Amino acid sequence: MALLAVSAAVVGIWAAAFPESFYSDFPSPGRNWVSTLGPYNEHLIRDVGGLYLALLVLSVWTWRRPTVAAVRVTGGAWLVFNAEHFLWHALHLQAFPVIDRVGNMVALGGVLVLSVLLLLPDREPAPS
Repeated sequence: MALLAVSAAVVGIWAAAFPESFYSDFPSPGRNWVSTLGPYNEHLIRDVGGLYLALLVLSVWTWRRPTVAAVRVTGGAWLVFNAEHFLWHALHLQAFPVIDRVGNMVALGGVLVLSVLLLLPDREPAPS
């Protein structure tokens, strides 16, 4: 939960507060993952920032009050977003050099796996 919250904070604050920098420099200067995919659209980038900030609020709330239901709902929300996000990027990798193709899939696959982990049933403790 904490890793998802941190990723949401980084992307959300960057995109919402500094949309031109996010467009030009995400995930780091010289990588240009957003600007490679199309023209600048401040409205769209700020909306993406807002989406991530909303997921941050949900994730922090769940992290502070981790009921089974809250964890499952948070995992479901992240899974819906991350599955679609991963799939879209997986189908549009041709615009990137190999290192950025790998980076996209590792980064997006990592948060997708974290989303799925939140949906797994609790395991019973091993008998002692």
